[in-house]
Amino acid sequence: MSSVISFIAPLGLVGTALLALLGVGHISSLSPFSQISIQRIQDFLAVFGNGHPLQGLFVIGFASSVVGALFDIFNFYRYQSLRGQ
Repeated sequence: MSSVISFIAPLGLVGTALLALLGVGHISSLSPFSQISIQRIQDFLAVFGNGHPLQGLFVIGFASSVVGALFDIFNFYRYQSLRGQ
């Protein structure tokens, strides 16, 4: 369960940021800021996805999922070891 939540969290964060920037882009004076910010986010994601922003988003989500699973395993081990004392 923690790995699924850890996978969805970065996707939701980036998706929310992009949607917010798209909303801000409808304000005429902030449109250039919105376009530049969206392009920078896409460039950042493309670094992790071999030139494809969507693939980069999935790579970041997968890495976060692995970290979440490892953290869950660590907590389970720690709980088991402290319970015996």
